Amino acid sequence: MRHLSRFDDLGKLIVRLMAGVLILLHGVHKILNPGSLDFIRNLLGAISLPAALAYGVYLGEVVAAIMVILGIYSRIGGLLIVGNMLFALVLAHRAEIFTLTDTGGWALELQAFFLFSGLAILLLGSGRLALKPD
Repeated sequence: MRHLSRFDDLGKLIVRLMAGVLILLHGVHKILNPGSLDFIRNLLGAISLPAALAYGVYLGEVVAAIMVILGIYSRIGGLLIVGNMLFALVLAHRAEIFTLTDTGGWALELQAFFLFSGLAILLLGSGRLALKPD
């Protein structure tokens, strides 16, 4: 069983790449379609938060994703992803928390995936297969 521990770093790399690449695609979409931030600004305004906080999505979906993918301060990147997803859940998805889809899945599967992947990265760190292992 001791030899199986060698695969821990590979498993951490897979989790980092999976979560980082998939959330980065959301961030790239927002960069290419800056009008998509209007939706976020409106949600922030509805709960009396400054519209400028909408730009935080770039931090959580682009900067954090790159940090996680490359393994540079991965734990901080994981924390940023968790924060990004908590904002998304509170702002845009709170009505779906107890909702199932037509196929029986949880309506928030994707959001939960990003939230818990970010949490796993925060707790596990980058592993040795990273530019700056932690």
